Amino acid sequence: MTQAEVGTRLSEYDFDLPEELIATRPARPRSSARMLVAGPDTITDAGVTDLVEWLHPGDRLVLNDTRVIPARLEGVRRREGAEARIEVTLLAPDAMPGAWQALVKPLRKVRDGETVEFAGGLEATLLERREGQAVLSFNLTGEAFDAALAEAGRMPLPPYIEARRKADEQDREDYQTVWARETGAVAAPTASLHFDDALLAALDKRGVERTHVTLHVGAGTFLPVKVDDVRAHKMHAEWGEVTEAAAAEINATRAAGGRIIPVGTTALRLIESAASGPGEIAPWRGPTDIFIRPGFEFRITDGLMTNFHLPKSTLMMLVSALMGMERVREIYAHAIEERYRFFSYGDSSLLLPNG
Repeated sequence: MTQAEVGTRLSEYDFDLPEELIATRPARPRSSARMLVAGPDTITDAGVTDLVEWLHPGDRLVLNDTRVIPARLEGVRRREGAEARIEVTLLAPDAMPGAWQALVKPLRKVRDGETVEFAGGLEATLLERREGQAVLSFNLTGEAFDAALAEAGRMPLPPYIEARRKADEQDREDYQTVWARETGAVAAPTASLHFDDALLAALDKRGVERTHVTLHVGAGTFLPVKVDDVRAHKMHAEWGEVTEAAAAEINATRAAGGRIIPVGTTALRLIESAASGPGEIAPWRGPTDIFIRPGFEFRITDGLMTNFHLPKSTLMMLVSALMGMERVREIYAHAIEERYRFFSYGDSSLLLPNG
């Protein structure tokens, strides 16, 4: 393999993870989770509450304020006196008003034009099929739709948790950040789940600034990479926004010498999508399918707070781009040896490529 080909094979992002390290519930309180801090050549075992010690006054955290909807629904399709149980997972709003792109299981049991009934008076009609997915038209819109969805839906936990247990009422709180406000995600920006009011107050006291951006995380974040040469992988698109005020705050921090540290890969992908030049960001709004892998040149990001990611995932490629492939292997080997908890409800890491 030539130097140019390093990092292009899916197998380079694989590792063995003991199943018992996959977290199915978060730490309580949120900020009591562990945190691995990695610099260019140091690894420190710490806790999320220690974040204030690793950040400097004038640094800026970038936070994703998307709000997760209870996107998983169980309903009934009725036909000529017969019933079929149907599970629906909403993926994203469709261009057609009141319609959603969705996964329907089993899709073969619903004909075009048939209706699936859910709790809360919510009904969905199958409009069309697109590459194994469906487009559903709902009988309610706006606040009425939100209220019915809150009653009928459950939180869309990642597949590796859902395989072990179904989402319950506790997940409505656990799988939502404390600052969530812009409705539209079907997966949580999970690095942000470690923050609580006490930690935010400590960061304020330390003089660490915060900026909110919005990236509506889609179910595509859990899709596996299916090509051996990762250069051929097509990223899913997600809608995001960096407001004029947010861009101004980030630019001001960079100009003053502070570090920009996104919390989570979603915030990182968004600010790098909005970068207008080295060290500069502009207001931005729209879909992004940015694919960050080794060789990517970061223009805004100075560090990253993130959870531990799935083997062979695009998120492993992202952290490898930030820290270097060999360095990430060392970090993950340490995390496994020290029994850190992995994935969405797991522990955290603070990655500082320049210390």
